[in-house]
Amino acid sequence: MKQQLFILFQHVVPQHLLSRLAGRLADCTNPWVKNRFISWFAKKYRINMTEALVEEPTAYPSFNAFFTRELKPGIREIDQDAAAIVSPADGAISQMGAIEHGRIFQAKGRGYGLTTLLGGYEELATPFKNGYFATIYLSPRDYHRVHMPCKGTLRETVYVPGDLFSVNQTTAENVDQLFARNERLVAIFDTEAGPMAMILVGAMIVAGIETVWDGQVAPVLRQTVRTPYSSEPKAPITLEKGEEMGRFKLGSTVVLLFGPNAIEWIDTLKAESAVKLGEKMATHQ
Repeated sequence: MKQQLFILFQHVVPQHLLSRLAGRLADCTNPWVKNRFISWFAKKYRINMTEALVEEPTAYPSFNAFFTRELKPGIREIDQDAAAIVSPADGAISQMGAIEHGRIFQAKGRGYGLTTLLGGYEELATPFKNGYFATIYLSPRDYHRVHMPCKGTLRETVYVPGDLFSVNQTTAENVDQLFARNERLVAIFDTEAGPMAMILVGAMIVAGIETVWDGQVAPVLRQTVRTPYSSEPKAPITLEKGEEMGRFKLGSTVVLLFGPNAIEWIDTLKAESAVKLGEKMATHQ
């Protein structure tokens, strides 16, 4: 019954309005407001502040600054095997495996279309058909910066407007095509493993998605925006393995895509496996 009420709530609540209001609260710098919010959150979710560069929670100027806190240098070891594809974030694997018949498995018999996930562009989906995917869920207590699984040069991005359902396991099991209907940013990279897509999926109460090259992703109009980068005259955007590529203001999900015969997932990993930034998830051919 609780699960059914939770799903119903998400269908009837004004998702974007609620999320934007939460975003304003999270950006508030008033000490009385932000310190209480941060202290409550840190206690409720048992945040491990010993890993943070700034350990005192209330020292951050806002909740968003606390939530996207930087880790101490070296606290996450990035696997240096040249063939290693590493986890882009701290979190848990929601699902992983092969992309079959142009569809990606979500949970309990539910799936969604690869082309739909990538904004409806068939030419973006084609290189990933019969390839591989991994969906990584970032819980509220996790570190919320997203890093590169391998070295890559940004080819293009696609901002796709959509809903803002929660992306936790309960919602994944009960809402059809969850990750292909929520607001998201698709980033396509060229790598030694071939094309790689990193999809940063927005969610309920997520106040924003940021990238290191373009700041907050917040188009004025709620319409799909496709931005090429490889053809621009300025220097290409190339990020090393383990380098930060973006961050979530409040928790969400990252979906990774690789092409056919490009990688091989580590066989000890499966749904609900915990992962840490920098840990080997796969090897590329």
